[in-house]
Amino acid sequence: MKTFLIAAVTAALTLGAAPALADNHAGALATVYDYEGSFDDATFAVETAIVGQGLVIDYVSHTGDMLARTGIDVGSETTIFDAADIFLFCSAVTSREVMEVDPMNIAFCPYGIFVTDSEGAVQIGYRNYPEGEMQKVQALLDDIVQDALEN
Repeated sequence: MKTFLIAAVTAALTLGAAPALADNHAGALATVYDYEGSFDDATFAVETAIVGQGLVIDYVSHTGDMLARTGIDVGSETTIFDAADIFLFCSAVTSREVMEVDPMNIAFCPYGIFVTDSEGAVQIGYRNYPEGEMQKVQALLDDIVQDALEN
């Protein structure tokens, strides 16, 4: 049983660590939408949409800042994003629904919505989830992103 759990968690972490590319080449890894507006407007719209669903943002990962700050340290001068943030949160209702079906769906929590800016092209997206119960999470994420795109 312990070996199975280690394998399951390793697989989930590996899938979760897969990069979601901001130029729609992410294919099955992520759903990405173009945003008509600034990065700051997009992050405000995403934050407002998440809170508007009655959810609490647990953490905002300033991934773009981290990449810019550490590039030279890892021997790279490549600018990946001009800005990139990931909003991390959970839904007690949706999380309970999917974890009651399969407790190992915990591997997908917390959920994240990212906002990127690359040379003025602002995008909002989220990681795609497997078929089955996790599609409830994907529907929630898409609802939030659609709300952000409308504002």
